[in-house]
Amino acid sequence: MTDVGVHEAKTHLSRLLRRVAMGEEIVITSGGRPAAKLVPVGPPGQREVGFDAGVVVVSDDFDAPLPLDVLDDFER
Repeated sequence: MTDVGVHEAKTHLSRLLRRVAMGEEIVITSGGRPAAKLVPVGPPGQREVGFDAGVVVVSDDFDAPLPLDVLDDFER
């Protein structure tokens, strides 16, 4: 793990990001104290299609006009 100061991090951010992309972790220090850590982002998780099938049910009249008494409540 490498420590770099805030000024160096601002000046060489793209270079530091390339190193992080290669797997290195970099600690950014402020006044000699750790302030932040640059770490590589892991690969995105695999999305599963249909995982929540049946949990949410949309009724057939979902997009039907609202009753007038309900519309009146929105217009107050």
